[in-house]
Amino acid sequence: MKTASIFEAKTNLSKYISSILSKKEPYIVIVKNGKPVARLVPYEPETGNRIGAGKKTLPRMNSLEEFNKINSEIESDFSGNGGLL
Repeated sequence: MKTASIFEAKTNLSKYISSILSKKEPYIVIVKNGKPVARLVPYEPETGNRIGAGKKTLPRMNSLEEFNKINSEIESDFSGNGGLL
């Protein structure tokens, strides 16, 4: 794991990105006053269909039956019928 100050990160950003893309470094931790504040990591595109601003994704649904099954599971979560709430 490589660490870099904010100044080093600003100065060497292109070099650090190349290092991550070539997998020489899995990530680089950016530090301020010796304390970690950020992590530079390779981009990984999101998969699945997002609903609104939610973090979770739903699988692709190929039929109305699949949609209704997932919808009833979500409904039970919010109504207290065996869900998490």
